[in-house]
Amino acid sequence: MIEVMTAQLTPLRERRDPRRFFHATYLRTTEAVRAELSAGGFDDPAWVEQWDVEFARFYLDALQADLSGGSVPGPWAAAFAAAGDRPRPPLQHVLLGMNAHINYDLPQALLAVISDAEFGDASLMARRAADHRHIDRVLATLVDRREGLPDAPPSRPTVWDRLLAPANRLATKRFLTEARAKVWANSRVLAGARQRDPADYAQRLAELERLSAARVADLTRPGNVLLRLAARGFGVILPADSDPQHGTRAYQEGGP
Repeated sequence: MIEVMTAQLTPLRERRDPRRFFHATYLRTTEAVRAELSAGGFDDPAWVEQWDVEFARFYLDALQADLSGGSVPGPWAAAFAAAGDRPRPPLQHVLLGMNAHINYDLPQALLAVISDAEFGDASLMARRAADHRHIDRVLATLVDRREGLPDAPPSRPTVWDRLLAPANRLATKRFLTEARAKVWANSRVLAGARQRDPADYAQRLAELERLSAARVADLTRPGNVLLRLAARGFGVILPADSDPQHGTRAYQEGGP
């Protein structure tokens, strides 16, 4: 997957496509997860690797569809449209992509690698939740490195930039942790719908797409995206099922 992402980054750079900022950042994140896998940092590395591949595929499929003029899910349509409407800071493009990918793609990636029977296995799900939380720590380490955004042009930071830098790092880590925790809850809601009826699952997935697209669209407005996220909350939440195994109680007891 890293090789595919690396190859796709080249034409984005050549065209100076603003989507390269998210793509390069996501590539760096994928490389960090791969390094942690090699270091034995996960309870079930084979499962994490499969999950990581499925997760990346949602983004890569959306990117390829957009480049070829095909249909793109709502959250990605909003994020990709922002790449061509007006100049934006590189960080905004990264955050738009992160919101689309985490809020919409990640719950689906979890369902791709966790069966209905596995969702009912409390011991196994505790292990899956632990690996899910460990990725949060990998991402937090990347934020703490204080490296510049990949592919972003060098710039001299202003006094205001330096003052905001610690707050931005804290907000980014909070975003990653809180949004991914909500993803875990949303994946259980989707799992419950998948078990009940395909139509129910399709309806819940469409609801997640709508909520995620609305969040990305809101973040395309002018202003500091991290501050807006901090003010309005990170991630999106699907209303919980009446079945406690897949609703809010399941998240509180079995989630991160």
